[in-house]
Amino acid sequence: MIGSGVMVSNETSVQCDTQALAKLATLLFTELRIHPDVELGIRLIDATEMSELHLQWMDETGPTDVLSFPMDELRSAPIGVAPEVGLLGDIVLCPQVAQEQAAEFSRNLDGELQFLTIHGVLHLIGYDHMTDDDHAEMFALQDELLSTWQLQSAGSK
Repeated sequence: MIGSGVMVSNETSVQCDTQALAKLATLLFTELRIHPDVELGIRLIDATEMSELHLQWMDETGPTDVLSFPMDELRSAPIGVAPEVGLLGDIVLCPQVAQEQAAEFSRNLDGELQFLTIHGVLHLIGYDHMTDDDHAEMFALQDELLSTWQLQSAGSK
């Protein structure tokens, strides 16, 4: 665990910056007004296991890039209200799928995994992209958070 209750486990043979994912999660807690002591698990798994989870939970075949499993249905605290402590949930990432789509978005593998972590955390706190309006809201916030992360991580090098 790094700082808060963020635990990242890479269960694949793919090399990636798991420490950056933990630091990103901590930044997201601040930016999204989530209590710093919530518990979040981030697992990196292979395409076979991701395909099994994708079928089991989404009834869709083949591997996907990210799945989110919310626990306590925590949300961003309104300004002026203390955020709740609890179990945020788990994010499962598939580096193989992320690698395949990274170039499409002009990112490397670590950049794509960081983007997917933001996407996953937003799902954990109730965002979705089922309607056009929800999609626009979620993706705008996602882009804003990614920019904030990139500026902060560039400044710390």
